[in-house]
Amino acid sequence: MTDELGHRETRHAVVIGGSLAGLLAARVLSEHAERVTVVERDRFPEGPEARPGVPQSRHVHVLLDSGQEALDALLPGFMGELSELGAPRVGMPADMVQWQNGRWFSRLPSTTHLYTGPRAQLEWLVRRRVLADPRIELVEGTETVGLLGDASRVRGVRLRERGAGKERESRPLEADLVVDASGRGTHAPDWLASIGAEAPHEETIDTGLGYATRMYRGPADPGMDAVGFNIVPNPEQVYGGVALPVGDGLHLVTFSGLRDDLPPTDEEGFEAFAAKLPHPVLSEWIAKATPESPVHGFRQTANVRRRYDRPGRRPAGFLAVGDALCAFNPIYGQGMAVAAMSAVTLRRVLADPKRTPTTRTVQKALLDASKQAWDIAAGADRKMPGATGNDLAARAVDRPVGWYLRRLQERYGGDPVVGAAFRSVLTLKVPMTALFAPAVARQVLFGPVPKTPAEPPMRREAQGLREA
Repeated sequence: MTDELGHRETRHAVVIGGSLAGLLAARVLSEHAERVTVVERDRFPEGPEARPGVPQSRHVHVLLDSGQEALDALLPGFMGELSELGAPRVGMPADMVQWQNGRWFSRLPSTTHLYTGPRAQLEWLVRRRVLADPRIELVEGTETVGLLGDASRVRGVRLRERGAGKERESRPLEADLVVDASGRGTHAPDWLASIGAEAPHEETIDTGLGYATRMYRGPADPGMDAVGFNIVPNPEQVYGGVALPVGDGLHLVTFSGLRDDLPPTDEEGFEAFAAKLPHPVLSEWIAKATPESPVHGFRQTANVRRRYDRPGRRPAGFLAVGDALCAFNPIYGQGMAVAAMSAVTLRRVLADPKRTPTTRTVQKALLDASKQAWDIAAGADRKMPGATGNDLAARAVDRPVGWYLRRLQERYGGDPVVGAAFRSVLTLKVPMTALFAPAVARQVLFGPVPKTPAEPPMRREAQGLREA
């Protein structure tokens, strides 16, 4: 790999962080560099277990269709292996009881499928596949504490054994390329400032959303042929609840609320919080299920986008990926898919025979890969009551587009054409323009609001439809 990302061959690349985004970036870089070093603060568990560096791993995760395709492109046969491990595949909307915007969704034939197994399981499988490459070396239990180089070029990183204390000297690790995949808590802005470069401008939107999760074994007689529930919050009804299968008869149940009324992390308070949802269906299911874990909370849900693509005094040889570049409110389930899609983008840009992959062009392409997910998450969160941040201002196009999207959402839960298009956009399979395709626009602008079930559709064959 040559560039302004180097005026020579890239012999050594360092990836900061063994996250999903970091591992997949290392996989791509191994196609261009002689060796790749992944530096990770944690020591990885032997099997598919949660680790401290991924506090969100104990909560609900979904892998969207777009992420499934990207992972198979990067690691051929990956989704087959994940299925063999027992990761559930959930069809939408047929397999779920869903409430959104004041109505229950019709359980129409599924047009998209989610994998809902534990994040630790998926990450372990990625780790096992990626680290099998002899060109990729893992350095565990080690913190990155700074960058080598100056404002014109990064030439490596400074490392310190974790737990050694600040008084212990760091050691240098030289590299031709450094990739920051250290997540939401990245210290890259400080590292860049310390070598005379500029930190990126940060765009933020924070609804104050927090959630809590507990694992349950589903009831012996669930009284339904659906596999889970999804109560989606909105500006008028700010409480959310979801129950999804993770395999072996187990479900993760998550409740969410906003900053002034967050779900408790004690057992009694957690289950009592279910009464805040607009219908008792999930509370009734929990009453028949068996708890299998403590309650775990999570509060870091702000949308944060770091604009490395904008002009500034920034060094060549440094890239940001994953949550270190663009972190989304996790409630939208986009993070793993975007990490995989971004790695596919990195592969495409680095292999482009027509263009020299400069730091700025690569970083811009990586940001573009996350743009649709950002537009979905940020667009929804701007409307939530009490949202804070520096990216809340409405744009001129928001009013007419908002009018159209409101009509679309009225039809999303019961119209098969509108629903299929909206799900394809939400799962990042197609661009936002698909919502304005002629067949969709005709239903949105001229079609009636379809009938939807009057009560939770616990069985597909017994959906009591109502006039909306």
